[in-house]
Amino acid sequence: MKFVRILRRLSARSIARLAKLGLQFPRFVLPTLSATKRCMKISTDLYQRDHYKNGPANAFRHALWNYLIAKACFRLRKNREKVLEWTCKITDWHEEAFPNWELAQQMDLHNNEVGRFLFEKHPAKNELQMVQLLQQMTLSSIKVDSDSDLHKLRYHLIHIADET
Repeated sequence: MKFVRILRRLSARSIARLAKLGLQFPRFVLPTLSATKRCMKISTDLYQRDHYKNGPANAFRHALWNYLIAKACFRLRKNREKVLEWTCKITDWHEEAFPNWELAQQMDLHNNEVGRFLFEKHPAKNELQMVQLLQQMTLSSIKVDSDSDLHKLRYHLIHIADET
């Protein structure tokens, strides 16, 4: 089972933090899992396996993931602040639990934040509308390196590798 393989990769500390998050926001766990599964399907349908690389498709996936989590959780609890708090905490947890090299992690955290920003700005957009908006943003994703000032690119998708 895929879930068991994922759990085996986690440290005891990461599992404990995940359990704590789940207990703090129990109503958001199932919508988050559903949004994650949906995000992966959409990303794979649009970009095949490119969304696993550090290119524009990966930027798309991270932003969409955060948007879909926030959107799904907002349906249950109409409190943007709590929904965005959960979305940030659970996606930050993911980045810590499955570490990446520094620039790749910064890129993922940045694109996660873009997805949350888009939810704040466009909470009423449906899934198709958001996918289309993110596809447009993906076309203008900015390639960065360790010298880039990510704060100046706050509302733009970023990537570190070209897709071939």
